[in-house]
Amino acid sequence: MKITIIGGGIIGLSSAYYLQKEGYTVTVIERGNITDGCSFGNMGYMSPSHFVPLASPGIIAEGLKHMLSISSPFYIKPRLDVDLIRWAYHFWKNSNSKTVLKNAPHLNNILQFSRGLINEMRTEIGDTFDMEEKGCLMMCKQQKTLEHEFYLADDAEKFGLNVLRLNKNDVQKLEPTIELNVAGAVLFKDDCHFNPGKIMNALHNYLVKKGVQFNLNTTVEGFEKSNNKVTAIVTNNGKFDCDEVVLAAGSWLPILAKMLGINLLLQAGKGYSHTYQNIEKNINYPAILVDGRCAVTPWGNNLRIGGTMEISGINNNVLVKRMEGIYNSAKDFYPSLKIDFPPTNKIWSGLRPVTPDGLPYIGYQTSLQNVVFAGGHAMLGISQGTGTGKLVTELIQKKAPSIDLGAFGVERF
Repeated sequence: MKITIIGGGIIGLSSAYYLQKEGYTVTVIERGNITDGCSFGNMGYMSPSHFVPLASPGIIAEGLKHMLSISSPFYIKPRLDVDLIRWAYHFWKNSNSKTVLKNAPHLNNILQFSRGLINEMRTEIGDTFDMEEKGCLMMCKQQKTLEHEFYLADDAEKFGLNVLRLNKNDVQKLEPTIELNVAGAVLFKDDCHFNPGKIMNALHNYLVKKGVQFNLNTTVEGFEKSNNKVTAIVTNNGKFDCDEVVLAAGSWLPILAKMLGINLLLQAGKGYSHTYQNIEKNINYPAILVDGRCAVTPWGNNLRIGGTMEISGINNNVLVKRMEGIYNSAKDFYPSLKIDFPPTNKIWSGLRPVTPDGLPYIGYQTSLQNVVFAGGHAMLGISQGTGTGKLVTELIQKKAPSIDLGAFGVERF
């Protein structure tokens, strides 16, 4: 069976990884060159700790407070756009305690499923992507923020996660060479981190050796259909026949869906990052700076800082003030960290695919018999990559999925 995957990010490559293991002939079509997408410049977290969906109580009020400030952690570019308005309406509808209680177990399932698969993948493709299994810190400056994180830690333990509640002195002992300005933290010990660019390169190289065909810098222009099936994909570099299609195109997923006559609710959420080389005294632990709405990740002597959520459509525009917010927060939490503000041409940005409820789309759409949707993972693409790839393969094999996919339905809005 010929399977064509549209999208060469972590979801597409993870799907290719599991599909080729089952003996399928796999082709990947990617609009870029593999190295320029959101899967490369993110923070590299695999986080079972992130079981609370993005659409959650309080986020609307927080967002409205900041939405018109281009330097804020959350920013919506004001514009008249029907798809944005519909997405925002459903996001608002899902940002409540009842929906979070319903969705959190499903998000937890795929996060823990993915975490359980990454070690096996590392063994097979090679231990070359700086993976460390020391956990991730949720660091808090304010006592009330810390108390809220302790409350979330209680929920985490109900899901079987291993957590440590730390006061200021406890956290400082974990970072003996760097001054901290915090009230405390929660250490989620089941989390791991790695260099996302390196795992992408490792996966790509492995898949090429296994015979997966890559068509890079190739843009999908349309589809040929017959009897509720896609029979070919039309691109700027020719036509590709297929038996099954996997749509894993990240923030471009709604564009492909519209070509198929499907209106899919999803918005691109831009994030920013910068990576410093050869830090004199680097941090030991990856950390989410909760009050600062950003994150930091060390790889040896290198350090990446990043974050923010900017809903401004599909574009590569860099708003420097948004990077200023990230940089200032990092310096606030780590006063002695010796880093300078990056030059504009060294600020990375990428587009995260955000659904209205914070859960991905994984599954078939009833009007098409041979198209699997796999996208909308927001900030958790790396965290859910292996699990999604395995689930996509099980769907194509017509096997019972390893976890319940009911909450991830393509037609739920």
